[in-house]
Amino acid sequence: MLFNSYEFIFMFLPLSFFIYFFLLQKRLMLGAKAFLVFASLFFYSWWNISYLPIILSSLLFNYVIGNSLNENFKKVQMHKKSLLAFGIVANVALLGYFKYTDFLIENVNTMFDTSVPLVHLALPLAISFFTFQQIAYLVDSYRGETAEYDFLNYALFVTFFPQLIAGPIVHHSEMMPQFASRWNLVKNYKNIALGLFIFSIGLFKKVVIADSFAVWATAGFDTATTLNLFEAWATSLSYTFQLYFDFSGYTDMAIGAALLFNIKLPINFNSPYKALDIQDFWRRWHITLSRFLRDYVYIPLGGNRKGSFRTYTNLLGTFIIGGIWHGAGWTFVFWGFLHGMALVIHRFWKSLGLNMPNILAWFITFNFINIAWVFFRAKEWGDAVKVLSGMFSMDFTTTTSTATLLTIFISLVIVFLIIVLTKNTSCYLTKKMTKKHMIVAAILFAYALSKSLGSSSEVFLYYNF
Repeated sequence: MLFNSYEFIFMFLPLSFFIYFFLLQKRLMLGAKAFLVFASLFFYSWWNISYLPIILSSLLFNYVIGNSLNENFKKVQMHKKSLLAFGIVANVALLGYFKYTDFLIENVNTMFDTSVPLVHLALPLAISFFTFQQIAYLVDSYRGETAEYDFLNYALFVTFFPQLIAGPIVHHSEMMPQFASRWNLVKNYKNIALGLFIFSIGLFKKVVIADSFAVWATAGFDTATTLNLFEAWATSLSYTFQLYFDFSGYTDMAIGAALLFNIKLPINFNSPYKALDIQDFWRRWHITLSRFLRDYVYIPLGGNRKGSFRTYTNLLGTFIIGGIWHGAGWTFVFWGFLHGMALVIHRFWKSLGLNMPNILAWFITFNFINIAWVFFRAKEWGDAVKVLSGMFSMDFTTTTSTATLLTIFISLVIVFLIIVLTKNTSCYLTKKMTKKHMIVAAILFAYALSKSLGSSSEVFLYYNF
């Protein structure tokens, strides 16, 4: 059930909203929360009910381990460390089994010239997101930074449907108090208006902008055998904008849907393509993933506390892990390596006290990000080489019509101006909704809805990760 589907917009979301607040109105608070957990699990099972035992097992396992870290062994540090290690290894093993088994088999077959058959496991939806979310909970429980939550609130924290499939990667400290707060148990018409406005913006981003660029990106990466200079740049930039508007559109829709239930999800994007350096980019792009990698990978590795060389190594290692998290393939590893090296170079550059004009800094940063996305998108090394070869060739011959190329580049310019000149969606979270906002929302919603049946993309891109 996609956020941009008719089933979600006209059936699941309104029914969940009205039943939830009807139960609350009848003072059935536990029943309302239990219903929201049930609705979230139904939403998750819509794609494939066989995924349900996996998330339920993960949920119960991590709740038990987290409570044990909270309640037991408080004076026996070694036991706590062993229990935490067991919890983390179990979570990583579950993720690794489904996501990386075939990748490992392929590499073993290549290295040792064997022919071990692939198992072709289906990747359970959202496993990367709910695994990271629960690992963070276990680590914080070990540190004594979590309260002893009841199972219903914990289940809602993990399964809450707006953020379940593709984030934002939420933290227990920002979510659990909201689920426990009595102030969130009555309808808030300000939140409803704001939620519908932001949801409409996200729907427009996904269906109108992202899915339009998806056609051109797919043609260049997956269909074309060769690309000239113009076609290659059109392909790479189309994917750069497709990915941003697809993922930020999903996040807006998640934030908007959550606001209907008085739950405020964390901001996940802050105009990342305005970044003036690679560190600034990662403070703006997929903010909740950056936060997780910083708090639960980079800092535990030593952060910047053990000298420059160790800092550079930690940065590189953190982003290689980030690349692997996104997908089982060497192109993802290399994408993470590129970003890690960019951060190392940036930190070294800043240590020398060097600066450059903002426009040049932006130009270098944006083009690096655009080039790196080529490896992120490419299914095989050959696809990446094809696009990059075209981008840096002097081949002007084309089989694509001039009209088509002109349409693509006009669209790229328009969207680029939207990115640079318009406000980030998150700025509206502190604004009061007016009649003007709601008219704009209605227009965006109606236009996006009219196109959604013919959408070229079946799923949001981050559903694949």
